[in-house]
Amino acid sequence: MRLDKYLKVSRIIKRRTVAKEACDGGRVKINDKTAKAGTEVKEGDIIEISFASKTLKARIINLAQHVRKEDAVGMYEILEGEEDTEE
Repeated sequence: MRLDKYLKVSRIIKRRTVAKEACDGGRVKINDKTAKAGTEVKEGDIIEISFASKTLKARIINLAQHVRKEDAVGMYEILEGEEDTEE
């Protein structure tokens, strides 16, 4: 699955365009390497996202194409930081 799609489906980032912009801006890393929006992710990868004033580090647990909002949190495990709670 593409990184930008995973970020949107898992609701780590609410919109795919915002996820793509974060990737294009060099603010997203996979396994300590800067990642582009089209980078393929797999279970077990570590994603690190730099937001304006905080950083989120999470491990991918599940790759699902479609999930309900309440099930999205089960797609990853937060290692450091906290997820963006803005709607």
